Amino acid sequence: MSTNQPDIAKFQHAVGKALHDHWALFLVEGVVLLVLGATAVALPLLATLALTIIIGWLFLVSGVMGIVTTFWMRHAPGFWWSLISAVLGIAVGLVLLASPVSGAFSLTLVLIVFFGIEGVVSIMFALDHKRELTGRWGWMLVSGIVDLVLSVMIFAGLPSTAAWAIGLLVGINMIFGGSALIAMALHARDNAPA
Repeated sequence: MSTNQPDIAKFQHAVGKALHDHWALFLVEGVVLLVLGATAVALPLLATLALTIIIGWLFLVSGVMGIVTTFWMRHAPGFWWSLISAVLGIAVGLVLLASPVSGAFSLTLVLIVFFGIEGVVSIMFALDHKRELTGRWGWMLVSGIVDLVLSVMIFAGLPSTAAWAIGLLVGINMIFGGSALIAMALHARDNAPA
């Protein structure tokens, strides 16, 4: 076990040095995320439509690539399943691109289901940890409750929530992610590895 200690120390030193040497890149990334996140929070409808269009392009491109690879490997098992999957990707992409507003509604329904399931799973996870008497289970319980509340709030506000929910939530996520990167970059700048 003592032979691993120097390797771990070398690894930690290398990571610390890389963070210190490149702190400015993390700072720039954090600032960009913060600005994009604030823009998405300020203009949630625009952010929701932009995300819907981006997701539409992702489906369309992945479907086209799926068709190309499916025909390229047409003698492999599962040809028809791969072809159906690729065509479905193209169809979903075209629908999202042709009508981003209705696409945003569909994506909002998926978001509602995700938050609902994530909330229940997080609560059950927290209760399992409570039974085992492990610490910090309360944070997971609160997280699960927040997910359920978000799910109910977004569902109760349909159809109007479809216009802003995705953009707002992605914006909030970007703000927190950008803030974390900025804090990490400033810490790495001030603390050179020993």
